[in-house]
Parts: sequence; C-alpha cells; structure tokens
Amino acid sequence: MLKIIPLGGLGEIGLNMMLFEYEDSIFIIDAGLMFPEDYMMGVDIVIPKMDYIDRNKSKIAAIVLTHGHEDHIGAIPYLLKKVNAPIFATPFTLGLIRHKLSEHQLLTEANLYEIDTTEELKIGPFKLEFIRVSHSVIDGVGIAIYTPEGLIVHTGDFKINHSFLNNKETDLNKFAELGEKGVLALLSDSTNVEKEGYTISSQEIAEKLKGIIKKASGRVIVALFASNISRIEAIVKIAEKHGKKIIFNGFSLETSVRIAKELEYINISEGAEITIGEIDDYPHDQVIIITTGSQGEPMSSLARMSAGIHKYLKVKKGDTIILSSKFIPGNEKAITKIINNLYRKGADVIYEKISEIHVSGHAFKEELKLMINLVKPKYFIPIHGEYRHLVLHSRLAKKMGIDSEYILLTENGQVIEFDDNRGKFAEKITTGRVLIDGKGIGDVGSSVLRERRALSEDGLVIVIMALDEETGIIIYGPAIFSKGFVFPMETGYLLEDAKCVVLEVVEEINYGVKNRNQKLEEKLKSSLRQYFAYTIKRRPAIYPFIIEV
Repeated sequence: MLKIIPLGGLGEIGLNMMLFEYEDSIFIIDAGLMFPEDYMMGVDIVIPKMDYIDRNKSKIAAIVLTHGHEDHIGAIPYLLKKVNAPIFATPFTLGLIRHKLSEHQLLTEANLYEIDTTEELKIGPFKLEFIRVSHSVIDGVGIAIYTPEGLIVHTGDFKINHSFLNNKETDLNKFAELGEKGVLALLSDSTNVEKEGYTISSQEIAEKLKGIIKKASGRVIVALFASNISRIEAIVKIAEKHGKKIIFNGFSLETSVRIAKELEYINISEGAEITIGEIDDYPHDQVIIITTGSQGEPMSSLARMSAGIHKYLKVKKGDTIILSSKFIPGNEKAITKIINNLYRKGADVIYEKISEIHVSGHAFKEELKLMINLVKPKYFIPIHGEYRHLVLHSRLAKKMGIDSEYILLTENGQVIEFDDNRGKFAEKITTGRVLIDGKGIGDVGSSVLRERRALSEDGLVIVIMALDEETGIIIYGPAIFSKGFVFPMETGYLLEDAKCVVLEVVEEINYGVKNRNQKLEEKLKSSLRQYFAYTIKRRPAIYPFIIEV
C-alpha cells in the first residue's frame, strides 16, 4: 500500500518535509528548516527530527525539492549526512542548493540532477511530473505523483497570478488536465486560507514601486527577501527605464542574483550595475540599492545602515527606504526598531502597513477554491500551515463539495495509507524538532533551554570553596561571584551576607558524612535560593564548586 508520511510542516510554518513510501521505495519531498522561536535562546535553526529516515535508510531512493525557500531546502545538508540520496530540483533551486552544500563542505559528495516541467522522473514504482507554479521565488513546481494506488497531486507553495513578471505563472491547464485523468488525493498549500479573495498581481506591486521610485528625491534603498528574483527583476527594469544605477548589497542577495544571472533569469543592461564602493561616484537621485534585512536581522545590511555602522552607506535625509516584504510574525519588534532608527536619520520609510508594496507567494481563499475545482480530487489533504490553517482549509474543501469522509486532516507523524483506492489514517510515528546551535546538532534540549532562560532572566551566582581533605575545614573561600544578577558595588552586602549562609551550611553538614560534598552542593543551592528570594526577590542560577585539597 501507499504511505504518505509528514515529518514536518503540518501544524507549523516551516520544517516542510514529507515522505512517500510504497513497498521498499521511499522518496522525500522537501527538507526544510524553521528559524528559532523566542524561547529557543541561542539556537541558530531548527530542523525536523529524522528518526524514521534513520530506520529506513536503505529505502530512500530520492529527494525532490519543490522550490528554493529555506523552509523547504534548509535541512538538506543535515539530511545528506544521514542518507546521500540523489537530489532533483529546478535550475534556480539547484543553484541555491549548490551554494548551501558548498558552505557545508558537502558539494563534492552530493548527486544533483536538474528537472524541468517537460520531463518525467521515475523513482522506483513512482512516476513524477512537474507542474510550473507561481510563488515568491522563481522555479517553483507542484508535483503529479503517479503511484500504484492512484494519482496524487502535491501543489507545493503556490499562488495563481496572471500577470507574473517573468511569464512563469501557475500552469492551470496542467492542473486541469490532471483533474480530468482522475486524482486520488490533492495535497494543497494552506498558508493563506484565512485571506479572502485573490492575491494582488505582481504587476500592481511593480506599479506601486515605480511610483515611489519616481517621486524619490534622493537615494532609494529597497530591502527584500534575497530569493525574490521576480521583485528584483521588476526593480531592475524600473531602474533601467529611468537611467538609474543598481547596487546589490548583502551576501545572500548577491548570491541569489549571481545564480539568477547565470541562468539568465535576470538580464541587466551593460553599465547599469555598479558596486557599493562606487556609490559616491553618482548623484544620490541616480542610485537604487537593493539590499537584505527586511526582517530586522541583526547583522543585515539594512540593520547596519539603521545603526550607522555600514561601511559604505550612511542613511541621510532625503533617502527613501522601501521594505518590500511582509512582517513575519515574531520579527515585528526587530523590524520596527530599524524603521524607527531610519526615521531618526531623516529617511522616508515605506512598508507594508502604509503601502501595498508586497504580495504574498501563497494562494488566497479564492485561488485555493480554484485549485480544488480544477483538480477534482477524491481525497483532500491540507498541508503547509499551522493547525488552524489546516482546519480552515478542510472546511473550505467541504464547502467545495468534498465529503468529510474524504478529507484527511493530519499532522506531523500521522501516517496516511492508501490501499485499493481508499485512504485512511494508519500508525503514528515519532516526529519532532532538532535544534542546531553552532556545530551542535540536537545537543540542545529542553533542559538546556530552561537553563539558558534562567540565566537570561535572573543571572548566575557561583560559589567556590576549597576544603581540607583530611579535616573538612574550609581552607579557601567561600568566594562568591555573580554575572547578570546584581551590581556588586550597589548591593555588595548581599553577596557578603550570602557567605554567612554558606558557612552555616558547611557547619550543618559534618565532616565524615557520606557523599558530603554532593550534599553540600545540594544544600548550598537550596539555602542560597531561599536567601536571595527572601532578600531581593530574585532566583539566580546557583552553581557551587567544592574542591578537596
């Protein structure tokens, strides 16, 4: 029977990863990451738990990628360390993957294969066809999966936009053709199911940007997602039409543009592009800078501009800053801090709350309805989104005429089986999140996060003592140090009085008691915790170090 196994992306935004299994063959669709939530202090990224893949390494036949966003490809280096299966992706996505694997010193070991929408791909008992879809990154695809149990359609991330700037709109004809063949199940992107109507067209956004740029009296700085090549292409066309010079600034942006230029997805007229080092060679009103930092990333180009520490660019009165992206939930504080700093420097800042300068890459409700109407699936499975998105998409499918019995609302780890043209929930497998901190993979868990939170909120107190090995008498200390707890000069008495608490504990636990040092450490923690809670109403992390000499 056919198994569909979601390891990530169902019940959350990000971590998209799904397995298709039939007998001894498995292929994987996407391997994404998510960025850490507020409580994950110090964590760099989060990837899906891959225990099921570890247990079934011999079955993994291929990895197929729908598009190049980090929430769909960011976990690839970590997946390849487990199973070096061939990777199939469109040209731009492959370009991003090559760059990513090169950074991880994995490029020479990887087997990368280019796909396009005119070719079929055979993976064991599966046959795959690729369907062009419009998204906020170019070269996105949906997938038609021909299985021994029937045809499955996976939309990938998509929207339906009839004025897409590079003429790569979602291929509705192909989806309709598949619908005529008979689709067993549709797996459809749920991210924007709460949004009524249709997404605005990319052409409307381009017109808005054109109007803003035309009115600007000084330099124009546009911050956007590095992967949004179609938006970059639109700005390049505007710049060329008005005789302005273009500067690309920001490592990830420069990488994406380089890949797009190599693939001829962006064509820039000779002499139109200059380097950031040449910015002062041209009048301010003749320069457009495209940069990174639209999400308030601390070391991004825009953040450094707002702080006044960018090497080449000092924001001045008369500059126009455009944040051409949405505020991703969780980033609002960082973004508004940058906006405030830019206003302080005299710039005019334009962002989504005051002007429509961004369009989502995910389909709104009417587009989701259209997808269901075109594909006409027997079963409907909402994917990609938090649980409320999946529920609302399920309700939408029911309104579109799909019976509740044929709507499979699932979450990560819940296996769906298809056998004899019928779908059902099967076993549930273990899934979860793996935290990546520096080079550590999975070595930061809930206990470490709790410790980091305690340190960040209440600080640290360290007690050092040396005891005579033969008599148990203190021969050094107690010395008490604190970090992030109190200013020693302001409340010096607090730590001095804490020494008395330590001495009382040492007297209380007599020499010769079994495991004395361990008992001393435990009692010191509880006694000092009570003392600080009573005297200053704080609960620092307490770490005693007792040495026998």
